[in-house]
Amino acid sequence: MIATVRHKVNFYDTDAMAVVHHSNYIRWFEIGRVEFLRAAGITLNQLMADGYVFPITEVSAKYVASAFFDDELVIETIPEALTKVKMAFNYRIYRASDNTLLVEGHTQNVFTSKETGRITRLPDKYYDKLKVMMAL
Repeated sequence: MIATVRHKVNFYDTDAMAVVHHSNYIRWFEIGRVEFLRAAGITLNQLMADGYVFPITEVSAKYVASAFFDDELVIETIPEALTKVKMAFNYRIYRASDNTLLVEGHTQNVFTSKETGRITRLPDKYYDKLKVMMAL
């Protein structure tokens, strides 16, 4: 299932050239990832309360076109791979007004024990919800 969320570009997201600074796209990938988890019925607060965190181990972005202050963006988050220890996502961010593709990206996250900092297996109560989302 593709999770989609809209986000408005703030003035502070832009650089001295009035263009969105490249680092913001990585932040917006996170907005999409959090929305994907919500759509699966999982919140980051729940994961953390149960002792799990979800750090990024890989990130990449291909910049295609520029976004500007006040653009409304469409962030698409597409699950790519899931195991009990990691999950990978692909992203596409578009400008809503003209459907221009701005960036394509990828992240990989690993499920980690909040207490020990070591990679751990995700319990079925979360894994099963994510498996359903992968099948949609």
